Amino acid sequence: MPHGQAASDSSHDLPEPGRVAELERQVQALRAELLEAQKMTALGELVSTTTHEFNNVLTTILNYAKLGLRHTDEPTRTKALEKIYGAGQRAEKITNSVLGMARNRGAEAAPTDLSALVAETLVLLEREMQKYRVQVETSYETERRSMVIANQIQQVLMNLLTNARQAMPRGGRVIIRVAEDPQAGTVDLVVRDTGEGIPTESLPRIFEKFYSTKSGPDETGKGGAGVGLSACREIIEAHGGRLRVESKVGVGTAFTLKLPVAQETVLAPTPKLGLPISAASNATA
Repeated sequence: MPHGQAASDSSHDLPEPGRVAELERQVQALRAELLEAQKMTALGELVSTTTHEFNNVLTTILNYAKLGLRHTDEPTRTKALEKIYGAGQRAEKITNSVLGMARNRGAEAAPTDLSALVAETLVLLEREMQKYRVQVETSYETERRSMVIANQIQQVLMNLLTNARQAMPRGGRVIIRVAEDPQAGTVDLVVRDTGEGIPTESLPRIFEKFYSTKSGPDETGKGGAGVGLSACREIIEAHGGRLRVESKVGVGTAFTLKLPVAQETVLAPTPKLGLPISAASNATA
């Protein structure tokens, strides 16, 4: 290309239908790149949260180890060992949660226990919720699994939980519910907070890209960019699901993820040797 000549868009050389198809392809590619960038941002926040959690555990272990070394009386040393043991159990929970998330890094949808996914996520956010005086309540009302890409749903869940915590600067409650909706053929994951609520005029716009009701990131560096909820909706809709929101100022906000139920095969009973299935069933009745 001669120096100073601008690169041309190859779509201009195509007939009109081909140009539209090429532009649509470019838009889809840009959306995929944006989603991947948002995933990396979420991963960075997760690494930061996990590192902070491990640092808290190590601080506890070191402080009580020093206490046990300084004092030789049995009650003090027993207390120190109990605290160290408790911190070790906490570290084990964090490690298991991180390993669970690592197992969920696949790119293919698979039958997923949403209740277990919630539990793993809450381990990493437990101290953050405690710090901001947020009580978390869970209600697991179904064992039915959902057909999803687990790490993407976990990304959505962490975003919604962070939003809920930020909506309650003076503390409050988060209620998480997992239940089946047989009529809709979905497993529903609901995240409800008792926070400030979203103003009526803002509610229709919260899923728009780069729209945010926040002035900027909080002291933890999270939120305010306006890409979180937009990405959440795209992820849920890509799963064939829906993301709904209800909110009332001064009462709180509830986000509902309606995700497809996994169609798991139920194996037929093994017939007794020499008997057809119907006869075997009668024999065991």
